[in-house]
Amino acid sequence: QDIFLFITRQLKGLEDTKSPQFNRYFYLLENLAWVKSYNICFELEDCNEIFIQLFRTLFSVINNSHNQKVQMHMLDLMSSIIMEGDGVTQELLDSILINLIPAHKNLNKQAFDLAKVLLKRTVQTIEPCIANFFNQVLVLGKSSVSDLSEHVFDLIQELFAIDPHLLLSVMPQLEFKLKSNDGEERLAVVRLLAKLFGSKDSDLATQNRPLWQCFLGRFNDIHVPVRLESVKFASHCLMNHPDLAKDLTEYLKVRSHDPEEAIRHDVIVTIITAGKRDLSLVNDQLLGFVRERTLDKRWRVRKEAMMGLAQLYKKYCLHAEAGKDAAEKVSWIKDKLLHIYYQNSIDDKLLVEKIFAQYLVPHNLETEERMKCLYYLYASLDPNAVKALNEMWKCQNMLRSHVRELLDLHKQPTSEANSAAMFGKLMTIANPGKAQDFVKKFNQVLGDDEKLRSQLELLISPTCSCKQADVCVREIARKLANPKQPTNPFLEMVKFLLERIAPVHIDSEAISALVKLMNKSIEGTADDEEEGVSPDTAIRAGLELLKVLSFTHPTSFHSAETYESLLQCLRMEDDKVAEAAIQIFRNTGHKIETDLPQIRSTLIPILHQKAKRGTPHQAKQAVHCIHAIFSNKEVQLAQIFEPLSRSLNADVPEQLITPLVSLGHISMLAPDQFASPMKSVVANFIVKDLLMNDRSTGEKNGKLWSPDEEVSPEVLAKVQAIKLLVRWLLGMKNNQSKSANSTLRLLSAMLVSEGDLTEQKRISKSDMSRLRLAAGSAIMKLAQEPCYHEIITPEQFQLCALVINDECYQVRQIFAQKLHKALVKLLLPLEYMAIFALCAKDPVKERRAHARQCLLKNISIRREYIKQNPMANEKLLSLLPEYVVPYMIHLLAHDPDFTKPQDVDQLRDVKECLWFMLEVLMTKNENNSHAFMKKMAENIKLTRDAQSPDEPKANEKLYTVCDVALCVINSKSALCNADSPKDPVLPTKFFTQPEKDFCNDRNYISEETRVVLLTGKPKPTGVLGTVNKPLSATGRRPYIRTTGSETGSNISVNSELSSSAGNRSREQSSDISETGVSENDENPVRIISVTPAKTEPVKNKEINSDQATQGNSTERGKKRTATASGTENIQKPEEKNVDETGPSLAAKTRRGRPAKPEPQGTTTKNEETNKPPVRGRKRAAVSQESPGSLEAGNAKAPKQQDTAKKPAAAQRQIDLQR
Repeated sequence: QDIFLFITRQLKGLEDTKSPQFNRYFYLLENLAWVKSYNICFELEDCNEIFIQLFRTLFSVINNSHNQKVQMHMLDLMSSIIMEGDGVTQELLDSILINLIPAHKNLNKQAFDLAKVLLKRTVQTIEPCIANFFNQVLVLGKSSVSDLSEHVFDLIQELFAIDPHLLLSVMPQLEFKLKSNDGEERLAVVRLLAKLFGSKDSDLATQNRPLWQCFLGRFNDIHVPVRLESVKFASHCLMNHPDLAKDLTEYLKVRSHDPEEAIRHDVIVTIITAGKRDLSLVNDQLLGFVRERTLDKRWRVRKEAMMGLAQLYKKYCLHAEAGKDAAEKVSWIKDKLLHIYYQNSIDDKLLVEKIFAQYLVPHNLETEERMKCLYYLYASLDPNAVKALNEMWKCQNMLRSHVRELLDLHKQPTSEANSAAMFGKLMTIANPGKAQDFVKKFNQVLGDDEKLRSQLELLISPTCSCKQADVCVREIARKLANPKQPTNPFLEMVKFLLERIAPVHIDSEAISALVKLMNKSIEGTADDEEEGVSPDTAIRAGLELLKVLSFTHPTSFHSAETYESLLQCLRMEDDKVAEAAIQIFRNTGHKIETDLPQIRSTLIPILHQKAKRGTPHQAKQAVHCIHAIFSNKEVQLAQIFEPLSRSLNADVPEQLITPLVSLGHISMLAPDQFASPMKSVVANFIVKDLLMNDRSTGEKNGKLWSPDEEVSPEVLAKVQAIKLLVRWLLGMKNNQSKSANSTLRLLSAMLVSEGDLTEQKRISKSDMSRLRLAAGSAIMKLAQEPCYHEIITPEQFQLCALVINDECYQVRQIFAQKLHKALVKLLLPLEYMAIFALCAKDPVKERRAHARQCLLKNISIRREYIKQNPMANEKLLSLLPEYVVPYMIHLLAHDPDFTKPQDVDQLRDVKECLWFMLEVLMTKNENNSHAFMKKMAENIKLTRDAQSPDEPKANEKLYTVCDVALCVINSKSALCNADSPKDPVLPTKFFTQPEKDFCNDRNYISEETRVVLLTGKPKPTGVLGTVNKPLSATGRRPYIRTTGSETGSNISVNSELSSSAGNRSREQSSDISETGVSENDENPVRIISVTPAKTEPVKNKEINSDQATQGNSTERGKKRTATASGTENIQKPEEKNVDETGPSLAAKTRRGRPAKPEPQGTTTKNEETNKPPVRGRKRAAVSQESPGSLEAGNAKAPKQQDTAKKPAAAQRQIDLQR
C-alpha cells in the first residue's frame, strides 16, 4: 500500500511539463498504464484509499500543456481500475464527479474533459454506481452519503450531456421528484429537465415519453415560478426541437391566459423569439396566442405582443427574409395592429402610431421606397384597418392644428383670456396623467425660447419636408436635452409629441412619388401582381390613399404633374376612381385658378359633365369642388342648375337621381342664389309630381329589404328627393317661408303611412322600408340645425325615434348608425340620445349591443368635452349626459306600446328601456349624478306633460314612468339618497312649469309591481322570443328576437297564440362579445357577435368584451328565436284578423301604419303561417280601424315590443293637411 501511495505521489511531477524530470514521470505513467500495475491493489484491504488518491492526483495534475498521450495513459490507468474492480465506491465516484460541477469545471477544463471521456468509456460499469448515488440522494433523501449531494441537478445535467445512458435508472427518479409537494424542489427539477429536454441534440422527449408528459404537466403547476420556468423553457425547445411544437402548443395556450401577468408576458416573448429565429418554428396557433394578447388587460403584455408582431411583420413581409410563403403567413399582422387603434387606451393608440412609423412603413426609407411600401400596404389592408389608419392620420393632423393654435396664442399679448385658452389647448394636446405636467413645462419653455418656437413652427408648417422635419426634431431635442440626466422622461414625451406632429412620411416629394406609382399601375408597368395586388385594386386604393392625404396634407399636392395625373384618373371608366379624383381636387385645388390656368380650363368641363351625368357621388363631389375652388362659382353653378331644373321628368326616374343630387347640393351651398328658384321646383315637381305619385308597381314578394341594385329607380329618386328637401332647407337655415313646417309634416306623413305616402298599396315592402328610413333620417338631419330643431314637435320627434324600432333590421341598423354618428360629433340635441333607450326592445342582440356601445361612446365623449372645455359649463343642459333622463322618460311615456300604466308586462318593458340607458349612466357616480337623476325624476312628477297637459291618462303614464325610473335608480344605487348638488332644469318643450301648490306624492306603481320589476320574476311566455307582433306605432314594425347568429332575414310571423301561458326562460346574464371596432366619428361600432353575461365593463380582455346587463335587473339576454337581420325579409300575404277585445272605431283617425294583422302567438318558424287568429290584433287599413281598437290582450314581454296605441291617438294625430 505504501509503495502505491508513493508511486501516486510521484505522479504529481506530471503537472509541470517544462520540468527536466517530466519525461521520467511520463514513462512512469506510461508503464503503469501498460502493465495495469494498480490492478494488483484489488487484493489489498485498503485499495480504495489508493485508488481515490490516484484519481485525485491525476485530475489535479492534468492541464492544457499536456498532449494527447498523457491523457490517454491516464484514461487507460483509471478505466482499468473501474472496469476490472468489483464496483466503484462513493468516495471514488465523488473524485470523478466533482470535476463535472460548474465551479470545478471552470477552474480546470482539462480535468472536466478527462472525467467526461472516462465516464463515456466506463458507462456500463459505472452506471449502477451512479444510479445508486442518485437513488440515495433523490429518493431516500440521504444527503450525507456524499459531499456532492447539493449538486445533484448540476451533475445530472452534465452526465446527460456526456452520455444519456449514464442516467437510465435516474430519469424515473426525476419523474418522482416532479410530483414533490415542495414547490422549490419542483422548480429545481423543472429547471434541470428544461435544460435536458431543450438542449440541441437531446432526444430525451422521444426516448422517455412518460417523463416528457409529466414535465409538460408542470406548465399547469400551482406554483407561479414553476409555470414561469416552464414557459421560458418553451422558447429553447421550439428552436431546438420544432417537432415538439405540437405538444407545447396546448400548454402555451393555457398559459397565455394565465392570471399572472409575467407568465402571459413570457409566453409572448417565447413565441416571438422563436418566430424571429425562424418563422417555421411557430405555427399559426402560437401566433394566434400573441394576437389575442394584443388585447390583454395589462399594458406591458399588450405592448410586448404588439411590438413582437411588428418585428415579425418587418422581418418577413417588408424584408421578405423567408420568401412569399412566410410573408403570407404573417400578412394578417398589419391589419391586426391597426385595428388596435380602435382601443380606448391612449397608450395603445400611441404605440400603433410608433409601430406604423417604424415597422409597417419605416420612415427612414428613401422617399420612393417608403411610398411604394405605403402604396401596397394601403391596397392590401382590410376595410377596418384602412379606417383605423385614416383615423390615425386625422388625429395626428388634429394634433398639428392644436400645436399651431398654441403657437398662435404665444404670439398674442398675455391676458387672462389668452391664458385660459392656452390652458384648454394644453389639456387637449396632453395625454392624461403625467404627460399633462410635461406639456405645461414644454409650453413654458416655448414661451421663453423664441428660437424653439420658430423651429416648431417650421416643423408644423404645410411646406415642411420630411428631411427638414428630421432636422427640426433633432434640433429641438438637442435644446431640451440635459447631459446630467441620461434618462429624461420630459424629453422622451416631447420627442414623441414631435414625432406625432412631424411629417415623417408625407411631403410634396412623397405625394409626387405616390402619383407616379399610381400612373405606373394605370399604364400596367407597376409591380402590382408581384406585390399581391391587382392593378384595379392598386389604382382604386391609391386614389383613396391620396384622397385621405388630401385632407391632411393639401399643400403637398400643388403641382401641375400631380394634377395632370388626377385629370387622367377623372377620365377613367371606374366610377370610384373618378369620384376620389374629384374629391382630391376639391380638397387641394384652392390655388389652381390663379397658379395653374391650364389645369383649370381642362377641369371645368369635366366637372360640369360629372354634375349633370355622372354617378350621384360624382355629382355631389363635382358641385362641392366647383364651389370650393372657383371664384366665379355662382356662374358655374347656374350653368348646371338651370338646364337640370328644366329637364326634370318624373316619368324617367333612372335619369332623375344625379340631377336631384346636384340640385340639392347646389341649393345647399348657394342658398341666396338658388333658394327661391328651388322653391317652385320643390312645390311643383318634388312634392306634387314625384313624392305624391306612384308610377310603377313594386314587386309583392314580401321582402322587407332588398339590395341596393334591386331598388326601383322610382324609389331611389324619391329617396334623393327627400334628401334634396333637407339640403334645400339646410342651405336656407331659416323658416321664414314656413317651408320647414310643410316638409316636416310631409316626412311625418311618410312615417305614419309606413313609407306609402299615396296609400295606393302599389309600392313594395322593401321600397317602403327605404322611404321610412329616408324620412326618419331626414327629420334627424333637420334637427341638427337649431332653427329647425325648435319647430320639430314632440309628436314628430317621437315618430322619428320609433324608426329605431322599425320591423326591418336594416332600417334599424342604418338609422342607429346615423344617429350615433351625429351624436358623437355633438351635432344633435341631447334628446336624440334618449332614442337609444328604445333599443332595449330590439330583438337582435347585435343591435342592442351596438346601441349600448353607442351610448358608452356618446356619454364618454360628452363628459370628456365638458372636462376639456371650460366654457361648456354654460351649456350643461345640452351636454351633460344625465340630462337625457327627462327626455327618455317623456319618450317612454309616449311609447305606443305603453297603453296601460298598471300592466305589469308593459311596465317591465318600460323598466328595461330605462335600465338600458341608466345602467350606462350609473356606471360611475360622478359629481353625485345618481342623486341628480333621482331628483330629475322626482321633479317631473311635479310638472305636467307639455304635449297634452290636460289629459289625465297622458300625465298618469308620465308619472308611472317616473316611478319606474325612481324604483330602478333606488335599487341600483345606495348613493342616490344624498342631496343633489344642484336643482335640475327640465325642458319646457316636454314639461310644464311646476305649479306652486301642486304636490304629487302618489305612488303610481304598487309595492307588488315594484317587487316583480326588481326581482325579474319570469313572465308567462306570451310572445317574446318567437312572435312578430304587429307594431301599432309609426316607426315600428313587427319583428322577432334573434340570437347573434340568427340574423339572416326579417320575417313577419302570423300564428296561433300559444295555448299555454308557460314561463319564458330568462338568461340571468348577458355578455356582449365583439370582434370589431370601437368607434370613432366615422367608424360606428361593428358588433359581430353577442352572447349572454353580466355587467361591469371590462377593458382590454383577450377579446374585448362589454357586458350588456346585470343579473336580475334586466331581461336583455332573453332567448329570441327567429331571424331579423336581413337578406330575406319575407312577409307573405295575410288575412285580416278580427280584434276580439275591442270594437273597431272606424271614425277615428289612425296613427301608425296600415294593418299587419298578427296575433301575439308564439312560433319558432322563420316563415309566415296563416293560421286562424286567436287573440290577434288587427292593424287597420286606412279608414277602417282606429288605434283604440288595438288595445288587445297585452301578454307582452320586455323585448318583444310593440303592443297597443293609446285610444287618444286621434287627438294627437298630426294635421298633414295644414
